[in-house]
Amino acid sequence: MPFFNLTTMKINPHLAHLIHKSAKIYGDRTALKYKDYDEGKWLSVSWKQFDYFVRMTSVAMLHTGIKPQENIAIFSQNKPEFLYAEFAAFGIRAVTIPFYATTSAAQVNYMVNDAQIRLVFVGEQQQYDTVFSVLALCHSLEHIVIFDRKVKRSENDHLSVYFDDFIKQGASDESLMAEYHRRQDGANYEDTANILYTSGTTGVSKGVIITHSQYRAALAAHHKTLDVSEKDLIINFLPYTHVFEGAWTKLCLTCGATLAVNQRPQDILQSLQEVRPTCMCSVPRFWEKVFLAVHEKAEKSSPIQRKLILDALKTGGEYWEKYKSKGIPAPIGLKLKHEMYERTVVKLLRKTLGFDRPNFFPVAGAAVMPKIERFGHAAGFNLIVGYGLTETCASVSFDRTGERVSLGSIGRPLPGVEVKISEEGEILVKGPTVTPGYYNKTTETLAAFTADGWFKTGDAGYIKNGELYITERIKDLFKTSNGKYIAPQLIEGKLTIDRYFEQTVIIADQRKFVSALIVPNFAALKEWAESQGIAGLSNEDLCRDKRVIKFIGERIDTLQQDLAHYERIKRFTLLPQPFTMENGELTNTLKIKRRTVYANYAAAIDAMYAE
Repeated sequence: MPFFNLTTMKINPHLAHLIHKSAKIYGDRTALKYKDYDEGKWLSVSWKQFDYFVRMTSVAMLHTGIKPQENIAIFSQNKPEFLYAEFAAFGIRAVTIPFYATTSAAQVNYMVNDAQIRLVFVGEQQQYDTVFSVLALCHSLEHIVIFDRKVKRSENDHLSVYFDDFIKQGASDESLMAEYHRRQDGANYEDTANILYTSGTTGVSKGVIITHSQYRAALAAHHKTLDVSEKDLIINFLPYTHVFEGAWTKLCLTCGATLAVNQRPQDILQSLQEVRPTCMCSVPRFWEKVFLAVHEKAEKSSPIQRKLILDALKTGGEYWEKYKSKGIPAPIGLKLKHEMYERTVVKLLRKTLGFDRPNFFPVAGAAVMPKIERFGHAAGFNLIVGYGLTETCASVSFDRTGERVSLGSIGRPLPGVEVKISEEGEILVKGPTVTPGYYNKTTETLAAFTADGWFKTGDAGYIKNGELYITERIKDLFKTSNGKYIAPQLIEGKLTIDRYFEQTVIIADQRKFVSALIVPNFAALKEWAESQGIAGLSNEDLCRDKRVIKFIGERIDTLQQDLAHYERIKRFTLLPQPFTMENGELTNTLKIKRRTVYANYAAAIDAMYAE
């Protein structure tokens, strides 16, 4: 083997070959870690083992007759087997279509039929039951492969097989192995790698085509701009189905990093403390909750501890915003004070959360409030704020280490990606990472591009000093009956970084003024209520209590002080139950489906506008 420097080793082969080539380089080093819940400990998978499972799964797929560029589905939460199946499909030039683990039966039915899927991998009981419930409606479906051996199969099930049995199929068939090598040799960059169905906040989901050439270009650009290496231990927070986590995972694998597979989303805080990752990509809501938790800890600490925590964050925020982010040396007094806090208070805060070995933490998927971005850097998390879409294979832009970073920007465009602003103020993108279109949807594909080939993001923004800024989501922009434009996400973001607010939905379109449906953080609200002598009330009673309503109204007034008069919430309704995916109010990526919310709460909304 030729000499190479592991700390700078980055490879970018076709994804059909990635795991095999990496296994030759890293051998018995750990590629994946996952928690065995029966044993209560984290187990390791070496690169050689990873390669073995991928190859055996590829051959088993060939045994079922999967053809080049045929669509297969993976309907599972994050598991090592998810990665085995995806890279196995790449290895035989098949197309993987990942489904979110919480996808409804109706949506599964739609996607299976739209993509004519014959083979679907399922994770656990919920996914198996969902697929089996629509089996009679999915005429193309012929094979179900179950990752979890604990899944109880239906008595009438003649299609399914457990994963460990599946990968034994065809293992000794020399003709299948020969076909596997032929497929490997025929892998090319024009092949489709994934079809990623969008979450559908405004209508029927569209399958976004992602080609191997898009991944190749995206990975090459990220190699130039992000410092991930074999030294890094990455934990997943988002599902692999999400383009952000999916593309980020592939990037980390090309750099030889170890992936810790967090299989249960609700376990992430415990997993962080057990794994102590160096990197993790996430959406802003995660850091909003960290922000609230740290400030709540400060409030409950002794006066001296509270003063130290708050002063440490203030010092770190000033150091980053005024000096480090601009590449300017900080005054010696501030620098020394910052270093002192880094070694003591801030280091302890990070250790408590499991982030005591931070490299950097990409954050995207929604707007990042300046207060949250400043906090992230103050606490030494090195947030890399970015922007992208499924249609752009994730990243369009992000902050660059070593270059000026302005608070509130969404970074600088990815190398090789062109960004411009249309006359209407819309962000337009062109480059090798942009999708060729939507699966089976010619009309929608044509509508997504300008006549000269620029992809229309649907986001409004501007460019200043090479950095991109987003102002609002054009489709979400409301116009009141008085002709004023309202950006609902801006207002909602101001409330959800307060500990008493869990979910907020703004109403304003064609209305006289702004109103809101608010789901309080009931744990925090009940704690406040008890301090006021209001104890033992149910969620419903709290939402109706005049003292609670007055308190929430005062907090809203404080939080929206910097908004224009016409942007401020005039009336609101407190809701005792959260918005959920089960009620159709949230997408699989936890975005609000406004139309559904407005329909479900039409009476409450109308009451807020009654004279």
